[in-house]
Amino acid sequence: MTQRADVERLVDAAVQEFGCLDVFVGNAGSSKIGPTTDLDVDGWSAMIDVNLRGVLHGIAAALPVFRRQGHGDFVTVVSTAGIKIVPNMGVYAATKNAVRTLLEALRQESTDGVIRTTSISPGYVNTELDSSIEDPEARRQARAAMDGFGMPPEAVARAIAFAIEQPRDVEIGDITIRPTVQG
Repeated sequence: MTQRADVERLVDAAVQEFGCLDVFVGNAGSSKIGPTTDLDVDGWSAMIDVNLRGVLHGIAAALPVFRRQGHGDFVTVVSTAGIKIVPNMGVYAATKNAVRTLLEALRQESTDGVIRTTSISPGYVNTELDSSIEDPEARRQARAAMDGFGMPPEAVARAIAFAIEQPRDVEIGDITIRPTVQG
């Protein structure tokens, strides 16, 4: 997602293979967990590149296709970290909130019925996101939470399916999905 040309090739390949592009799901994520006061500027840049710039690249690649075919859905996976701010996740939360804001702006700019936008805010999902956490203790805690009560990725996929299966004149703008035991 960080290389615009790669995202354009992905969209082109989907259109060539299937004849159209119905949905673009921005699900890439990078998480450099740590105090903002650590001034990990390189980590911040990496998160911005993946979490925000990647979504912008997706919009740039898919929007012309959606306009040309008269319909399309943008779905982005943001995070409950952007809803409930916690220490050590400030910049990560900021990138996810930036994406949420971007999708809302795109929605407001696209009221012709062609484009629908949905932001999915999952809580703990049992993924490999912890592999990008450099601090061993923070990585251990994240892995323990994901292993202990993280949802399977299929739960997020079902939320995405729910949003895009609605009639074309209905848009589900935001969905928050989290384990019932997550605080």
